[in-house]
Amino acid sequence: MDWARQIHVKSPAEIALMRAAGRVNAEVLATVKALLKPGVSTADLNAAAEAVLRKHKSISPFKGYGHPPFPASITVSINRELVHGIPKKDRKLKAGDIVSIDCGTALDGYVADSAFSAGVGEISSQARDLLEVTQGALQAGIQKMRVGNRTGDVSAAIQQHVESRGYHVTREYTGHGVGRLMHEGPQVPNYGKPGTGVPLRQGMTIALEPMVLVGTHATRVLADQWTVVSSDGSLTAHFEHSVAVTAGDPLILTVP
Repeated sequence: MDWARQIHVKSPAEIALMRAAGRVNAEVLATVKALLKPGVSTADLNAAAEAVLRKHKSISPFKGYGHPPFPASITVSINRELVHGIPKKDRKLKAGDIVSIDCGTALDGYVADSAFSAGVGEISSQARDLLEVTQGALQAGIQKMRVGNRTGDVSAAIQQHVESRGYHVTREYTGHGVGRLMHEGPQVPNYGKPGTGVPLRQGMTIALEPMVLVGTHATRVLADQWTVVSSDGSLTAHFEHSVAVTAGDPLILTVP
């Protein structure tokens, strides 16, 4: 993708449509989060997500995306799985797991994209810290989503927050523009230098998604050609919001 040529600045009316999609997206994630208990299958989580999507006459742009086509409406990634985990009937949650859920919602021609990570039952102190740091990195990036900054300011804020606490950000997978399509420009890595990259303008909408690993930034893809895992098997976490640049404070689109 030529990221620089795929930037679509949105009008207030378009941002309102994205905000509507974002509310549905938030409902999907809240519904799934309430089901994160030992013994629940990851296919059950996907079924619950699809029921919410159907209720709102919306779809997930994840389903059927890519090669091979992704077979579900959400991704469910557990422990060492950073992103793109495929829901399965025989994959059951266990106490102590970290589960990352990612969902996109397409409604009335516009897309919202968001993700969260959470523990199943009692989790380790390291896992709790990892979740806190990853969510904090997302907030650090959001605060840089202002007119006058550049994408590198956002990336650097995420990287500094994570690495100053001893964790690692992925190099291969990035945040991205979102709106008319699931993937638009600009590309926003989770690492970068302040003052570099694309200038942020009012009406730009970007899905920021820190992906954080405990032991290494290196990853590999499993044989299913989708699931991305830490190369050393260490824990991972992922948080994401779709965010609009406004004349003032950043506007998070994927909240209730």
